[in-house]
Amino acid sequence: MRKLPWSVLLPLFVYRLVVPWFALLMLPGLVLRLHRRGNWRSKFGQRFGRFEAGDAERLRSRRWTWIQSISVGETHVALRLIKALQERDPGISVVLSVTTSTGYAMAEAAESERLFPMYNPVDAVGSVERVLEVMRPERLVLVEGGVWPNLVAACYRRRIPVVLANGRLSPRSARRYARARFLTGPFFELLEWVGVSDPEEVPRWERVGIPRERIFVMGSIKFDQDGVRGGRLEEFGQLISSLGWGAGTPLLVAGSTHDGEEVLLGQLFLRWRSSHPGLRLVIAPRHVERVPSLRQALEAMGLRVILRSALPASGEAEVVLLDSTGELRDWYALAAVAFVGKSLLAHGGQNPVEPALAGKPVVFGPYMENFEIIARHLCAAGGAFEVRDSEELWEVVERLLGDPEFCERSGAQAAAALASHQGAASRTAALILRESL
Repeated sequence: MRKLPWSVLLPLFVYRLVVPWFALLMLPGLVLRLHRRGNWRSKFGQRFGRFEAGDAERLRSRRWTWIQSISVGETHVALRLIKALQERDPGISVVLSVTTSTGYAMAEAAESERLFPMYNPVDAVGSVERVLEVMRPERLVLVEGGVWPNLVAACYRRRIPVVLANGRLSPRSARRYARARFLTGPFFELLEWVGVSDPEEVPRWERVGIPRERIFVMGSIKFDQDGVRGGRLEEFGQLISSLGWGAGTPLLVAGSTHDGEEVLLGQLFLRWRSSHPGLRLVIAPRHVERVPSLRQALEAMGLRVILRSALPASGEAEVVLLDSTGELRDWYALAAVAFVGKSLLAHGGQNPVEPALAGKPVVFGPYMENFEIIARHLCAAGGAFEVRDSEELWEVVERLLGDPEFCERSGAQAAAALASHQGAASRTAALILRESL
């Protein structure tokens, strides 16, 4: 065991003093959220470093690389990184830990002899220490964010290197961390290195406390994915064919939508349908627990709605409402136009990369703070369109639907804009394994 730097001791004391009270205040909301998402009892003890006997024995049986994810988006990145690690080191064993039940389902589906799915422990001293004592990982790889003070400090003391892969830091978060650098900076300084997607992000990480020599521009693993035109395209095509939607049916796919955006899209759909009678709408709300109320609201507008879980199904429907997770990129592959949610009536935005990789023109609102760089990059390339309000949304989609050549060209430009990120997973894997880049 090695001692923590003096600069970490006071911030760590403050964190351990304040966070339990904050967590107590947040507990009712957390319990409600777990209940709504379901299946929260399974492996619940892992969140506190308590493992079933078989799991504990397996964790003790070998040395692991621990990759810590959060939810579905980060888990997609983690799985792509794991694939790259296994290509470079076929014998590597990986623990993939997640926070949400939906993320866990993805990790569980990928489970193999050398991949162990697990829930992230809460960032309390006891929970973290119990996990590290059982697992004894060779290294910890954080995906995109989540620099948990107790976890990072415990790894530092045990000489377990901690790195941050595919680091993402919005301008707003960078400003917030910079203002509190006295408290947050020491924890960032415990990281061995941070991999970022774009040179523009380097100054942000420097401001929060990462020395420049520990910041590596790797490209984005999110953007370094095989195109999605293959995959389950045939399967999903058959699903919509059961509704009588032919191969040439134009689809508007709205992904990761938030409260209010679905109803707005339904209203606009009624207008688009008047000039494009064959148009159909697919909506993927960010939180599937909202599906029942959304269906009721859309049907009250006179729309014929069917749930994804009911497919394949005979009969007519104009709107498919996704009550599934992990399938959005496959639906984007079938789209004529893609809308990315949490951008028009809510702040932060969602990931525009999957529809762009599928070669689809992407439309989003003005609030894309969490994906500012890639959103700006796609717009500059002509592959994406930022709209200020619902009227501009109607106009842009109307133009794309009305000009198939323009629509196809915009989609191709979106895909081309991401080409520079190819190889990001392999480069990151090489750095994790300390190979030469």
